[in-house]
Amino acid sequence: MALRCGLIGRPQCGKTTVYNAITAAHASIFDAAESHRATVAIPDPRVKKLVDMYAPAKVSPSSVDLVDVPGLEEGATSEGGRGSRLLTHIKEADMLIHVVRCFESAQAAPAPIHDVELVDLELMAADAQTLARKIERLAKRAKTGDKDAVRESDACRHVLDGLHDGVPARRQALSEVERAAVFECTLMSLKPVLYVANVGGPEQLSSDSVNALQAFAREESAETVAMCGRDEADVNELPEEDRPEFLLELGLQESSVERLIHAAYRELGLVDFFTAGEKEVHVWTCPAGSKAPVAAGKIHSDMERGFIRMEVIAYEDLIAYGSEDAVAKAGKLRLEGKEYEIRDGDIVVIRFSPSR
Repeated sequence: MALRCGLIGRPQCGKTTVYNAITAAHASIFDAAESHRATVAIPDPRVKKLVDMYAPAKVSPSSVDLVDVPGLEEGATSEGGRGSRLLTHIKEADMLIHVVRCFESAQAAPAPIHDVELVDLELMAADAQTLARKIERLAKRAKTGDKDAVRESDACRHVLDGLHDGVPARRQALSEVERAAVFECTLMSLKPVLYVANVGGPEQLSSDSVNALQAFAREESAETVAMCGRDEADVNELPEEDRPEFLLELGLQESSVERLIHAAYRELGLVDFFTAGEKEVHVWTCPAGSKAPVAAGKIHSDMERGFIRMEVIAYEDLIAYGSEDAVAKAGKLRLEGKEYEIRDGDIVVIRFSPSR
């Protein structure tokens, strides 16, 4: 399943420009659409080397589903407001990419922390409505003496009180009980956030505005990626072979897609592993620390249920020795059981007993 990300931000923050820089989707800033959507293959140089080695009939890279919604105006998520409807487009996102204006505009100087806090207020207002509706539903069960409903309602009220105090759910250090109680609500302010400092040019990549946003993000252990959305959108229009040269002119080693995805993987604690052969080279994504059967389940649920063992080759060993046979002869092919934790770059074969 693709990594799902929702782009949020204030109006005129350059969010759709950043979306175009990532996706090359040519989305119009002025089309009044409630959302723009694109699926982007995640760049991974390891895939090309595996393709060169196996010459597969099919290649399935990992990907990210990106949804861009219009900028959130102040008060947009008040009861019945358009903002609440817009946020439904990113309700199922694994994380939010919050684009913050860190460039000068004709209207005002950048105020990154102020803009972040305004967007957080809108997310919290939407969450408060969702929680209030759930508490109202639970009240009917609680009146019948349902103790589980009472406990769940109390947990929801505690989170709601925090929102009313201006604390996003992700900053409330929720207990397991509270997280379970609000799970079905898919609270927007509980989602992990990756901040994008959108600057006006390469000379602003370490400006005071960017530094202020980075300091703010560190307080909630979030990452910040500084980029010039306008320039990188232009780079994405070039032939692929010409892009590295222009990125270097911008003082960058990686494209915006690579930097954002790497940051998102760190934020969410994800790793990629591979299945490879003549039929297909396929990239699979799972949380770091996943046990072998859970990782196998990403490929097919039968593999998790009937897991026997996993044959593992480290990507680095395969490249160093040049073939699976050479890796095996060198004693580098490993047989791992149910307690093995999948590692980034593992190339695996799953042995399992098919369900009947």
